[in-house]
Amino acid sequence: MATDKRRTHRYPVGKWLFWSLFGVLVLVALGYTLRPDPVWVDLAEVSRGPLEVTIVEEGRTRVKDRYVVFAPVTGFVHRVELDVGDEVTPGELLTRVAPIPASVLDARSRAEAAARIEAARSALNSASQKVGAVRAEAQFARREYERLKALQASDYISAERLQQAEAEAVRAEAMLRSARFDEEVAAHELEAARTRLEVSAARSGQDQPVDQVAVRSPVSGAVLNVVRKSEGVIQAGEAILEVGDPTALEVVVDVLSFDAVKLQPGLPVRLKGWGGPVLEAVVRRVEPVGFEDISALGVEEQRVQVIADMMSPREGWQMLGDGYRVDAEFLLWQAEDVLQVPSSAVFLGDDGPAVFAVQEDVARLTRIQTGRDNGLMTQVTGGLAQGNRVVRHPDRQLEDGVRVRIR
Repeated sequence: MATDKRRTHRYPVGKWLFWSLFGVLVLVALGYTLRPDPVWVDLAEVSRGPLEVTIVEEGRTRVKDRYVVFAPVTGFVHRVELDVGDEVTPGELLTRVAPIPASVLDARSRAEAAARIEAARSALNSASQKVGAVRAEAQFARREYERLKALQASDYISAERLQQAEAEAVRAEAMLRSARFDEEVAAHELEAARTRLEVSAARSGQDQPVDQVAVRSPVSGAVLNVVRKSEGVIQAGEAILEVGDPTALEVVVDVLSFDAVKLQPGLPVRLKGWGGPVLEAVVRRVEPVGFEDISALGVEEQRVQVIADMMSPREGWQMLGDGYRVDAEFLLWQAEDVLQVPSSAVFLGDDGPAVFAVQEDVARLTRIQTGRDNGLMTQVTGGLAQGNRVVRHPDRQLEDGVRVRIR
C-alpha cells in the first residue's frame, strides 16, 4: 500500500513539470515569432584621415589684356589676311583703310566731267586776268596816294583830296585781295573737277589710292578674334579684330553669391577637368557686383564673378587658350589628420547632431559634436571613436535599441 501511495504522489509532480516546460517553450516560440524583424542597414566606419572643404564651380580661361582694334576713319578696309592664332608684334601692319572709291563714270559723265574741267580752267584764266587788272589799278592808286602825300607839305593839294586818294588806294588793295581769293577758288574748282575725272573707278590701270591709313598692332601677342575679315566699307570706330597675349591667362569663375562671401583674395584654387594635370591658381579679385543667371534647371540664381591667376609654370598649361573650360576648386579649409564620418550618417536630432552607432547588431542613438563638413565627410569632435560603426542613410524604421542586419 505504501508503494502505491508514492507512485500516486509522484505522478502529478512530473505532469506539472512537463506542462510547465511545454508552456515555457511555447512562450519562447511566440516571443521569437512576434518580435520585430531586424532592419537592413548599410554601415560605415569612423576613420581618421585628411579632410578638405572646397567649393567647385565651372570656369573659363581668359586673356588678361585684350585689345580691340578699331577702324580709325571711315573708308574702305582691305581684306585682313591674318587668322586667329597668328602672332603679331607691336607696330605690325594688320590692314589698311583707304578712301572710299569714287563711283564709276559712264561716257556721258566723263564728257561732262571733262567739260567741267575746261569751264573751271577758263574761270581760273578769267580770275587770273582780273587779278592782273586789279593789281595794276591798285599799284596806280598807291603811287597816286604817295605822290599826293609828298605834295601835302607844300600846300598844293587839299586834305580832302589826299583823303580821297588814300581811300581809293585802300579800296584798290581790297579789290586785289578779293580778286586773288576768286583766283584761288577757281584753282580749287579746277583741281576738284580734275580729281573727279582722274580718281574715277572708270579709269583702268589706276594705282592704289593714296592717303591710306595703316592699322597696326598695339601689342605683342596673337590674334584672338577676326571681327571683319573681308574688305569693304567700314565706319570709324567699327571693330576689325582683337589681339592679346595668350600666355597671360586668368580664370573667370561664376560663383553663387552664397559661396562668394566665403572667398577672398589669396585663396588657393585648383584647376581640374581641362584635359591636363591639376593646376594651381590663386584668387585675385572677387567682384563686388553680382548678376542674375538662369541655371540648367531654369532656376534664377545670383552669381558673382571671381578672377583667379595662374600659379603653375607655363609648361604645364601651354595648351590652354582663351575661352577654355576648367573646373575650379576653391580650397576653404584643410587638415591632414581628422576624425571623420560620412555626412550621410549624420542627422539633426532633438539635441543636435546624432548618429546611430551599431553595437552587437543593435542600433544605439548617439549624440555627437561635429566640425567642418564638405558634403561627403563630416569632422567629428566628440561622441565617437575611431573604428566605431555607424548607419548610413538612417530611415524612419530605426530607433534606439532596434536590431539591425548588415546588407
